[in-house]
Amino acid sequence: MSRKLKIVIDDKIPFINGVFDDYAQTVFKPGKDICHEDLVDADALVVRTRTHCDSALLEGTRVTLIATATIGMDHIDVEWCEAHGIEVVNAKGCNAGGVMQYVFSALFGVCSHNSISLDNKTFGIIGVGNVGSKIEMMARYLGFRVLLCDPPRAQAEGPEAFVDLDTLLRESDVVSMHVPLNSETRGMADDSFFLKMKSGAVFINAARGEIVVDEALKNARPKLGALIIDTWNNEPDIDRELLEMADVATPHIAGYSYQGKMKGTAMAVQAVARRFGIYQLYNFYPVEMPEDVPQRLDLADKTQGQRAAVFQYNYPVFTDDFMFRMDPDNFEKFRENYSYRREIYI
Repeated sequence: MSRKLKIVIDDKIPFINGVFDDYAQTVFKPGKDICHEDLVDADALVVRTRTHCDSALLEGTRVTLIATATIGMDHIDVEWCEAHGIEVVNAKGCNAGGVMQYVFSALFGVCSHNSISLDNKTFGIIGVGNVGSKIEMMARYLGFRVLLCDPPRAQAEGPEAFVDLDTLLRESDVVSMHVPLNSETRGMADDSFFLKMKSGAVFINAARGEIVVDEALKNARPKLGALIIDTWNNEPDIDRELLEMADVATPHIAGYSYQGKMKGTAMAVQAVARRFGIYQLYNFYPVEMPEDVPQRLDLADKTQGQRAAVFQYNYPVFTDDFMFRMDPDNFEKFRENYSYRREIYI
């Protein structure tokens, strides 16, 4: 009798319970608690960002696939995995719509609250992958002048559509971070970075906390018009002083939409299915969830105040900000129990 496939799964991944029941033995555990012993006889691992996948976790196990239901892979030692025959698959672009919704809800909301005009302003996007491209599309639709900084894309596609980082920082009234976390981007927003920004500019980080040097950001706070933070260093033990300085502060939930979570789970399940020949799940999608129809926005010819109201109606980000500030010690609990919102489109 052939051995049954074994899959270890982060128990906070939504829409996945029961999906593999007919095809594999499944073990569900909190992501931070998944350990080497769980994986010794496992074939696949399905995770979020809370499981650090490295040699200490994986060496000597039978795992041949890690599927993360996230776009980021900085929690996975990809080089070690590839060298040891472990395939790594992420959910590219799954949360792009949710992050775009977050960025503009927070931006228009805080600028309206602080009487910061966004008319005829320049929007700078650092990192123009799936998320950054979605934000670029909305920013252009809203009439911003848009500057893009993405050295890998500029090298591959030619420099015409891009600017260097210094130019973007010098000219942008809004600077929004959307780079992956790697050796080149870790700590890139340092003292020099903030010194080059325009006085009164808005800074948004909905990428990874570790791309920002906290002390540099705190030193620069007086020159910034507004500060929006969704991702933090040392999550969940974040810098409380920085929390107090932010105009909008949320616990890494920018991409938490129904559509984003369904896509992330679907891509992870499909990766496992294709690796192990579970043809019934090749095109899996959690169809039992609410209908996957995003909310359409009509923002043409709207004033800044009207746009702020529309974004806040579709996603009242200040509710998340308020709830988080009330109990920042429950960073992880807030994320785990989050009520996913519906995405928007234009």
